[in-house]
Amino acid sequence: MERMLRDWVAAENSRDVDKFASFYTDDCVWEDVALGLVNRGKEEVKAYFKSMFASFPDLRFEVQSVFVAGDWGACEWLMTGTQAADFPGIPSAVGKGFSVRGVSIIQFHKGKIRRNSDYWNMTTLMQQVSLMGGAPSK
Repeated sequence: MERMLRDWVAAENSRDVDKFASFYTDDCVWEDVALGLVNRGKEEVKAYFKSMFASFPDLRFEVQSVFVAGDWGACEWLMTGTQAADFPGIPSAVGKGFSVRGVSIIQFHKGKIRRNSDYWNMTTLMQQVSLMGGAPSK
């Protein structure tokens, strides 16, 4: 499953939403905790990632570490990109780049992802794109 998580991140970086969605069960739940978003099922996940890739065309995830225990796994990542268009939950910071650490907590079912909860620091992103004062975290 560790290899699968690395392949899943590679699929996300490819921006091929069908390939990316193939890692999920049909009844999956994908949650972005920082944005307060929940997507249910592959079609919602695909629609969300299409809009995300349109807003952040150079978005990339770099795997920092992977952990799997039974039906659960975690993938620590570094998310980088530049905002090119408005995106729900993130005020307009068009042209501003960011680099934010985060983690995905994954529940597996029959070799696929049933549940994915992403945790990352919205304050760090807002500081890096000059939408909030304070020293940006690294």
